[in-house]
Amino acid sequence: MTRLIFLGPPGAGKGTQAQALAEHLNIPHISTGEILRQAMKEQTHLGIKAQNYVNSGELVPDQLVQDLVQERLNQPDAENAWILDGFPRKVTQAAFLEELLETIHQSGERVVNLDAPDDVVVARLLARGRKDDNEEVIRRRLEVYRDETAPLINYYRDRQKLLTVNGNQSQEEVTSELQKVIIF
Repeated sequence: MTRLIFLGPPGAGKGTQAQALAEHLNIPHISTGEILRQAMKEQTHLGIKAQNYVNSGELVPDQLVQDLVQERLNQPDAENAWILDGFPRKVTQAAFLEELLETIHQSGERVVNLDAPDDVVVARLLARGRKDDNEEVIRRRLEVYRDETAPLINYYRDRQKLLTVNGNQSQEEVTSELQKVIIF
C-alpha cells in the first residue's frame, strides 16, 4: 500500500518524478491539474463548475478542488495505492485530506518533499521556454509557494510523515534517491 503526497516548489520535478514512480509501481498518479482538466473535458458536474471559474480567469476554489480529489480517491483504482501531486497546497487542505483518508479508510500516507534552491528551479522553469514563464512570474510563484505551501513541510514533519529528497540533482539521481527513501 503505497500512498504518497509529493510536495516541492514549482520546477523541483514533482510531476516528472511522481509520474515515473507511479508507472514503476503501477499505481495511479493523481495530479490535481490533470483531474481538473479531465473533469472539464468530460463536462462532469464538478468540471462544469470549475470551467466557469477558469473561463472568468479566477482560481478554482479550494472546496471544488477538494471535491475533485475526494471523487478521484474514491475510484476503485485508488483504493490501495496512489501518488498525489499538486494537492494539498495549504495546511487547511492537508487537514481536509487527513479527515478524508480517515473517512474512506485509507491511511499510511507519506509525504515526499522534493527540495531545490530557488535559483535552480528558476533556471529549470526558464529552460522550459513557456511563454508565461519569465523570471519575475516564476519568482512570484516561488514566493506564493513559500508563503502558502511550505508550511505543509512542518505540518507533515510534526506528524512524522515527511521524507525530504534533494531535488537539486539529475533526474536519474532524484529517482534513485526516491526509491531508497520509499524502500522498494
